[in-house]
Amino acid sequence: MNNLKVKTTFFCTNCGAESPKWIGKCSSCGEWNTYTEEVVEKKSQTQEKEKIWKSAKSEKIIPKKLDEVGTLNTSRINTRDNELNRVLGGGLVQGSIILVGGQPGIGKSTLLLQMALQISTRVLYVSGEESEEQIKMRANRIGNQNKECFVYTDINVHNILKEAVKLEPNVIIIDSIQTLVSPYIDSTPGSISQVKECTGDLQRFAKETNIPVFIIGHINKEGGIAGPKLLEHIVDVVLQFEGDQHYAYRILRTLKNRFGSTDEIGIYAMDVHGLKEISNPSELLISPDDDQLSGSAIAASVEGLRPLLIETQALVSPSIYGTPQRSATGFDLRRLSMLLAVLEKRCGLPFGQNDVFLNIAGGIKVTDPSIDLAVVAALISSLHDIHISKKVCFAGEVGLSGEIRPVSRVEQRIQEAARLGFELIFISGYKSEILSKKNFNIEVKMLSRIDDLLRDVFA
Repeated sequence: MNNLKVKTTFFCTNCGAESPKWIGKCSSCGEWNTYTEEVVEKKSQTQEKEKIWKSAKSEKIIPKKLDEVGTLNTSRINTRDNELNRVLGGGLVQGSIILVGGQPGIGKSTLLLQMALQISTRVLYVSGEESEEQIKMRANRIGNQNKECFVYTDINVHNILKEAVKLEPNVIIIDSIQTLVSPYIDSTPGSISQVKECTGDLQRFAKETNIPVFIIGHINKEGGIAGPKLLEHIVDVVLQFEGDQHYAYRILRTLKNRFGSTDEIGIYAMDVHGLKEISNPSELLISPDDDQLSGSAIAASVEGLRPLLIETQALVSPSIYGTPQRSATGFDLRRLSMLLAVLEKRCGLPFGQNDVFLNIAGGIKVTDPSIDLAVVAALISSLHDIHISKKVCFAGEVGLSGEIRPVSRVEQRIQEAARLGFELIFISGYKSEILSKKNFNIEVKMLSRIDDLLRDVFA
């Protein structure tokens, strides 16, 4: 009878730092009372792992001179999803490991199953959360096209890797990492030690077999990917799938990419048949100008490297309570408070005694500071009940002194507005000498301060 050596270790639930004893404050991330005890049990796992890697036809790794190392083979697998190819940097790199995070029910499993069904290569879809019948029901709704898509329902990471060695797929999808367990870690699925061990095994397998691996990860209540921060450092690509469940639009955002830019996003619309790619989201995010209503302004934004025209909606009404309310959907509430303070200080507008509600149409979240000018225009429009034409758009960042600061890629924004039929765009007047010499199919007006906006738009 073998005597198992049980090792007890404390892990920080925030960053994954390890300590032999409990400590009140994490020395790595500085958080208090985040250490939990986990029993780590490791028995002859080295020999067992060596069998798996040997059967995976791994090569012996030896030190090499840098001059003798060849360049990386940049051949990519076409996922047949233009939006996913965009955020991955042109396609799926062989041997890469990609982490996809998002809220429950947002469409992570649908996105990857849809990719597995339309890609023209052999795929192993591993699910620890759903049965084969449930996956088949979703596949029937999406439309089963790939005859080389294999489904495997198990949570033991070593069984999964053994089946992958036998099947020799070209892509592996894990749904989800929080359900996997290693037989050598005596803790519950989803614990820090299990997530670290299983991700490490998948990473090593992907690098040695040159098979790309997709990993689905849950997020915590703060919006970050659940598990230790080490998980995001291990993987090559981190994708965030976000959106509002009450709206059809979803955004796939790149947080980390070792093989491409982190400035790209993919936009989808959810329907009964799965996720539909949106190649021109500007036309869908702007409501038609049926009625001349106040409190609406169009912003010429850029999400990633893609120009995107979105509608900002504001409602300013007298406060009937003691403290005025402030609410923002899809926009940073602290930045809204800053813009209101600038308007009250620099323009003397009485926002301090009014309730203010701001909404970004379509249920998307915007972090581009160039939307400031459109937000300010929508706020003033609602306050004075003055309509702004839907043929006018704005692009500019508002500073604390009331100045309108220039934004990046302004030419792209102007060209997108002109392509969609806008007649006038307001931009910053600072450092705009080059733009003033160019001819666009749209009238361009330069503004230096918020006072100029009041004069040119609301006079």
